[in-house]
Amino acid sequence: MKLCKNCVLPVGFPHITFDEEGVCSLCRAYKGRSAALGLRKEYTKRFERLLKESAGKSAYDVLMCYSGGKDSTYTLDILRKKYGLSVLAFTFDNGFIPERTYVNIRNVVEALGVDHVFFKPDFNIVKRLFTHTLRHCPYPAKTLERASAVCTTCMGLVKYTALKTAVEKEIPLIAFGWSPGQAPVTSSIIRLGPEMVSAMELAIKAPMKKIAGGPVDRFFLEKRHYAAAATLPAFVHPLAFTEYDEKKILACIKRLGWKLPKDVEMNATNCLLNPLGDEEHIKRYGFHPYALEIAAFVREGCMTRPEGIRHLPFRKDRRLLASLRKRLGVS
Repeated sequence: MKLCKNCVLPVGFPHITFDEEGVCSLCRAYKGRSAALGLRKEYTKRFERLLKESAGKSAYDVLMCYSGGKDSTYTLDILRKKYGLSVLAFTFDNGFIPERTYVNIRNVVEALGVDHVFFKPDFNIVKRLFTHTLRHCPYPAKTLERASAVCTTCMGLVKYTALKTAVEKEIPLIAFGWSPGQAPVTSSIIRLGPEMVSAMELAIKAPMKKIAGGPVDRFFLEKRHYAAAATLPAFVHPLAFTEYDEKKILACIKRLGWKLPKDVEMNATNCLLNPLGDEEHIKRYGFHPYALEIAAFVREGCMTRPEGIRHLPFRKDRRLLASLRKRLGVS
């Protein structure tokens, strides 16, 4: 597979062109690290203003969607140590969390002194959703440029169960551990009205209901939640405006008792299902679902091009994939 000579985007990636030298259009349009640094400073100030506005509105300043992976662990550390926030950590258990991740979560929340809750949905429902999206993707093509269909399903469930919890507990902010490559800095602070949130929610909920039926409703907001909330929580992902260095992140969270689980890849250090979603995505679309994220890291100097290539493995552990297919009941 031919890749951009500068980053790691493959030839044929949607909406991306390549010049005669083999450099992609995103690299040609990149304005350099100084411009990115200025934008990060601007959004850091916006985030700090948002914290002042929301201070004291609830027993918790922020609900952190805490997967137990390296990026969400580092984000939780930032929220507690740098900003001194009162955090409720919220973990969505999709049925594929490595055993070591449970230990990591316990170690980290105890080290940082935060309250924590697990939400484990009925696995029969989650299984139906994952199995269907492995075979038939129900989402728009644009969403699949940054994540596999399986990850899109899981993140939709995470996002709206967390939002429902935050509304019920009147928590003004919801934080995610998205890396700078997963979402641009310009989307790192989002405040949406009820109409927009409802429309976004329906785009995820509607296809899920066709797959699994009425039980899906309980993972999403109800009319009473919209009626009770004077303003819906703002969404933030602080890593977008924070210097990102994977080696430093791993060194930092190691001090909190975090260790890399077995059978995971560095793109998803909290989930065993991810490699199967990656493989099906590569078969269907011809590119790795993390290509856009890793290309951004390489372009911005967060990792070298060879490191970026190693973060996009096309060969998967066949033993692990077989066990995942068995758990889901798919061939």
